[in-house]
Amino acid sequence: MRGDQLPLWPEEIRCAPNEFLRSALFNARNRNQKRRYLRQETLAIIGKGRITYTGEELRQDDATVWLQLIQMASDTPLGAPVEFTPYSFCKAVGWTPSGETYAHLRKCLTRLQATALAFYAERTKHTISLSMIPAFCWRDESTGKPLPCYRVKLAPELAALFHGQHFTYLHWAQRRQLPEGLATWLHGYLASHQQPRPLPLKEIQRAADLTISRSDNLRKAVVRALDELLKAGFLVSWQINGGNIAVVRR
Repeated sequence: MRGDQLPLWPEEIRCAPNEFLRSALFNARNRNQKRRYLRQETLAIIGKGRITYTGEELRQDDATVWLQLIQMASDTPLGAPVEFTPYSFCKAVGWTPSGETYAHLRKCLTRLQATALAFYAERTKHTISLSMIPAFCWRDESTGKPLPCYRVKLAPELAALFHGQHFTYLHWAQRRQLPEGLATWLHGYLASHQQPRPLPLKEIQRAADLTISRSDNLRKAVVRALDELLKAGFLVSWQINGGNIAVVRR
């Protein structure tokens, strides 16, 4: 594998570095909450690693878009253009193609482009700084009309984050069944552990960057998300004891 290329994985899988799935990089906040602009913010993370972020905060809809982009770029050197129609992209991520969803897609891509991320883990040996999407082109500037195909470039530096098997395979059909938010965040986090350890509810709140203040409402939100994971076939069972969740994965 070339140094600027991602590892290959099956079409039914999506892939992300473990730290992205165990942190608040793509948080699980309510979509109705106004997004914050973060400036060199050190994001909450469970486990080792450090992510410092500048840009409008990213959420689980942005994660959906980024995971699909990574899939599309996996068979070419990173930095090469990735082209797609908004129709095909929305179909691939499970969004009903329409003018509204195309606009939503453009917002996600623009948000991912206007980012500065500094990533450090023991395996990288140094801090890697990049934009989630260095380039995004969707409009003909001479006419102001959308192009038939959008064009995106991903940072070649991303390849270093996938070295050494420090990444997680996500079952795409399962994720598409889940409501974007806490359920998809937990799907990613739990998938990044073969045998997830019991996890305190407060730790989920911190790492998913939830703003739920009351403990009973936090518990209800987590229960709803776990039930969705059970329904999607990702979990065999779950329980909450003493403020900790314990799950059994399939």
